[in-house]
Amino acid sequence: MPENDARLALLQGWLARDLGLRPVRIERASSDASFRRYFRVVCDDGTLVAMDAPPETEDVRPYLHVTALLEPLGIHVPHVYEADVPRGFVLLEDLGSTHYLARLGAGGDAQRLYGDALQALAQIQLRGAAAAAQLAPYDRAPLARELALMPEWFLDRHLALELTAGEREMIVAAFEFLIGEALSQPEVFVHRDYHSRNLMVVAERNPGVLDFQDALRGPIGYDLVSLLKDCYISWPRERVLEWVSGYRSLLQARGGRVGGSPAQFLRWFDLIGAQRHIKVLGIFARLWYRDGKPGYLRDLPLTLDYVRETCRLYPELAALSEFLEHRVAPELPRANERVARQAAQPA
Repeated sequence: MPENDARLALLQGWLARDLGLRPVRIERASSDASFRRYFRVVCDDGTLVAMDAPPETEDVRPYLHVTALLEPLGIHVPHVYEADVPRGFVLLEDLGSTHYLARLGAGGDAQRLYGDALQALAQIQLRGAAAAAQLAPYDRAPLARELALMPEWFLDRHLALELTAGEREMIVAAFEFLIGEALSQPEVFVHRDYHSRNLMVVAERNPGVLDFQDALRGPIGYDLVSLLKDCYISWPRERVLEWVSGYRSLLQARGGRVGGSPAQFLRWFDLIGAQRHIKVLGIFARLWYRDGKPGYLRDLPLTLDYVRETCRLYPELAALSEFLEHRVAPELPRANERVARQAAQPA
């Protein structure tokens, strides 16, 4: 770590002077798509994790608020030991360093891991009604704002497409359809990033759940599709459908709202997935052009494939499907190659 890291020095001072900790060492644990960083604080009697969230760009209060909502539900979120809100520091339970994506990549038992994750998600959705009521709604405004990221950052900026007026009108109509479908779903507690990089493999109450500070009250299918149509790892649709069916049965057996039929539940799953993945196309592109993080561009092809798959399945998205197949998909490899060359050039 750089010696002139002012935030790290401030964090070390907080740990020592305010909390009386004398770590053996402090090492970088992880970072994410935001400006937050995480450090593993190694002490003689164990390890902790310190979150560094610069107040000028991040606010730890939503994280603390959602922690307090999820922990009573029995969800294994990192316990908060201490927090300094003005300075943006939080001292947390250490859930280890093995996330689902790493364990799955090493040949881990997908059926057991996803079974645990689906059980935890059901617990959130079935027991979390009172908690969800304390969250802001995932309504038209955020849904529309997220969808708008894709034309701006992915189509215009990354692919450099010059859209016709007709194409822009078609995209607006498709987005309106997806917003309407999202708003028709039962509302539950929505984590909003419930996927393999935010689920940790832990010995007790697996999985450990991270990165939940942006939770909202919204569509029942959102977290399910985040997990099963993950932007970082994919599964054959047949297996995904088995998991979706099993999850619906789990909710139904416990009195959850699952729609009038399996087909309706699957429609909820697929169409909120299209909204999510369209949003993510914009976010991943923005992470390069605005924040200088090219690593997420490698995940654009899978994310686009999810959108293409759903558009092929639903007649209401036929025009968007044709646009993606003929105008978008051929351009993505070239755009990614261009950025790869730029990122490889010496500063």
